Order: sequence, then C-alpha cells, then structure tokens
Amino acid sequence: MNLDELRQRIDQIDEQIVQLLDQRANAAARIGSRKQDSDTAVYDAAREAQILRQLAQYDTSSLPNAALASIFREILAACRSIQQPLKVAYLGPQYTFTHMAALQQFGTTSELIPSGSITEVFGAVQREQADYGIIPIENSTGGVVAETLDCFLDSHLLISGELYVPVHLCAAGGCALEEVTTLYSHPQPLAQARQWLHQNLATVAVENVASTAVAAQRASEDPRGVAITTRLAAESYGLEILAENIEDEPTNRTRFFVIGSHDAEATGRDKTSIVFTTTHQAGALHAALGPLVTYDINMTFIQSRPARGRLWEYVFFVDFEGHRSQPCIQQALGALDGHCPLLQVLGSYPAAE
Repeated sequence: MNLDELRQRIDQIDEQIVQLLDQRANAAARIGSRKQDSDTAVYDAAREAQILRQLAQYDTSSLPNAALASIFREILAACRSIQQPLKVAYLGPQYTFTHMAALQQFGTTSELIPSGSITEVFGAVQREQADYGIIPIENSTGGVVAETLDCFLDSHLLISGELYVPVHLCAAGGCALEEVTTLYSHPQPLAQARQWLHQNLATVAVENVASTAVAAQRASEDPRGVAITTRLAAESYGLEILAENIEDEPTNRTRFFVIGSHDAEATGRDKTSIVFTTTHQAGALHAALGPLVTYDINMTFIQSRPARGRLWEYVFFVDFEGHRSQPCIQQALGALDGHCPLLQVLGSYPAAE
C-alpha cells in the first residue's frame, strides 16, 4: 500500500473508532440512568480499575500499555461526564503535580477546582462544593505529607482511590543558564534536584515560592530568572526548557489519594488504610500490629504523628493489602480494635500497582 492508501485506511479505522465510541457513550448514559435510580455514585473506582487492568491482557504489540491506558482514562472520563460532570478539588494552582494527578484520574472533561491548601481540599469535599478531592500523601524521596495525615483525623471523608505520578523536573527560563541570577522553586523540588543544582546553579540566589507553578510564573516575569518546575507549567508560561529530567532520583514519584464520601468496592487487588492510637505503655504498638501477622496481612505503609493535645503520645497511620469486606480483614480489624483506644478505617480502594 502506498502512502495515500495507508491514509485512507486510517480514515476508515478512525470512522469505526468514532462509531464505537458513540456506542460506548450511549451505553454509559444508560448506566448513568440506572445509577441515578439506585442513588449510586457516578465515579466507580473499582470498575474503572478493572477496565484499566484488563487492557494489559489485550494483544497490542504496536501500542504500549501505558499509551493505551492514557487513552482509556480520557474515554472513561468523557463517558463519566455524560452521566454527571464531576467537580474535583485539588491542591493548586494549575500545572502542579497535583493538577497533573487530577487530570490523570478524572480527565479534562471534569471541572477541576484549585485549592490553596490540602485542608481546603478536604473542606471543599466536606461542604459538597466538590464531589472528590485529590491530595498528595507521600513522595518517594521527600517522604510523607504531614498535613494530609492530620486532615484525616478531623474528617469523615474516605479514600476512594490512589494513583502515582512520576516526578520529572526541568529548569526553565528566558535566558541561558550562565546568565541566571535568581532561582525560583518550591523547597521540595529544590531537595529533589540537589545534585543538578549544585553542579549548575550553586551560586545563584534562591527564592522559595508556594509551588512549581508559581515558580514558572515568577520566572516568566524575570528576564534573568529560572524556575525548577514541571514541563507543563514551563510550557504554559512560555518558558524555554533549559534542562530536563534534573531530579536526582529518576524513579522519584508522588502518591496521591482520591477522597470522597465513600470508598470503593473490592476488586481483588486492593489496599485498606487505617488510623489508630495505642495505650502509652511498653509493647502497645507491637500488640496492636499483631493481628496483621495473625491473619497474614501484608502492611505496605506505616507512619506516626504526634497526638494533638497529648504530650508524647502518637497516632499511627497504616496501609495494608486487602479490602475491608474480606473476612480476614474484618477479623484483623476486630482484634486490632480490642487493643486500640481509637481505630478509624480511612477506606478501601483499588491498589494502583
């Protein structure tokens, strides 16, 4: 086949794709009506996780699985918006990694609402100004986000899902690196690109700002400024990419939670998050975690935070594999409750990987 014939073939395939998408959208609209009749949430994290996991089983030798998943996330979001457009609060401003996480999880057809803090994201969802929220929970280099843990203690919201976003940083500005006089960045990206900065901008004045997006904005207003930011933010503010992938750890990534009024149904590959306190005595934490060992439950995360108003006492946040609807998880939680003055299940949700 020559070039024109191949292009005609693509046009024919595109027409078939559009027809199939229209059929899918029609089926999604009918599902939306059923959900409305039964007062079921439009966003079904378990169902969407199952769809994305099925993609890996299809034979697409010419299309990488990651690309296929990205395409289907937008299809899922578009079909979801037919059922009901969602409002999603996220830690703003635009073009930050949390904004990128919101786009990845809910697509461009949802109404994404930037918030000034993680506390404000929780507040927007609690006041029903947003259907869901996207918040960071931990970074593979920078560690846990303490504000997120603290907010769960004051909230009735549940974790509906999790996702990971790779952290790739770039240096962007309007002049050459050797002409830079001011570096704009949030403290966390500064820490994540420490080696590159030491080698290339060690003597430049640093100005800390609220986010990578604000850094890009400030650099766009400074002819001799440079931002440590995301590619999305740099392009949005018209900056030239001076150096890319400058993070010290190429595998660096941030984990995010989707929060809402409900958690997710079981998928067979899930996580559960809890928070608990222990009595202030020797061996209390060991005794509290004993049920996880007894029922062969794999813990994937543990973090302590000071208990507010009680000196030298702590609350513990734990993630483990499994869904709280499973009998073994229910038995473990029952046993754990017997050891803990406070036990709160923050939600069960599909494991992102």
